[in-house]
Amino acid sequence: MAGRRRGARSGRGWDAAPPRTDAPSARRPRRGRARPTDADDGLEPALDEHGWPEGATTTPPVVEPSRSPRDEAEAAREICLRQLATRPRTRAELATALSRRGISEETIAAVLDRYDEVGMIDDAAFARAWVASRHHGRGLARRALANELRQRGVDTETANEALGELDEVTEAETARVLVDRKLRTARGEPDAVFRRLVGMLARKGYPPGVAIRAVKEALAAQSAEAAEFAEHIDDDALADE
Repeated sequence: MAGRRRGARSGRGWDAAPPRTDAPSARRPRRGRARPTDADDGLEPALDEHGWPEGATTTPPVVEPSRSPRDEAEAAREICLRQLATRPRTRAELATALSRRGISEETIAAVLDRYDEVGMIDDAAFARAWVASRHHGRGLARRALANELRQRGVDTETANEALGELDEVTEAETARVLVDRKLRTARGEPDAVFRRLVGMLARKGYPPGVAIRAVKEALAAQSAEAAEFAEHIDDDALADE
């Protein structure tokens, strides 16, 4: 029994081996226990230069660069071609369409100037075609046509040149054709029919004098009763052309 050092059997004395640091409990925390974070201490996590928490594995979003002038011009040309594919457009209509799509004013001017040069947009030709189509197709008079051209951005001088091709004789003849067409199905007393027909021409842009004369002549040719009514229409009403 002599010579045995105290603590040799238990391994807890001065010659006891140090604890193993590679034990599972030393290498990683026990399952179910979260690692302490700044949030556990009530602190806000530190952020990196992108505004993300330090050590985050998620890649910060990439901000796309702004569209280059070349790409913007190409986009503007594509928009114009789609617009022109449906019907002719004025320069103002195309500029409005491009502006709504976020195209810059500089690019709009450059693209539309080029389209002017090659004849893809021509406000004068547009105005002439619009006047001819809307007058023969819908029976619109110069006053209504001038308003439509203005709404589409055609300047006053260009609009007046196109409207000048629609003379007073042609306008009066068209008014009479419209009245004769409506008179075939019109029902009611002559005075009521007279008011409806004059109102119809007024909505199409005909001046009061032109409208009243066209309706009076049409009623006079319809029947004896209508002709008698037409004779009592004051000719002074025709003075306001």
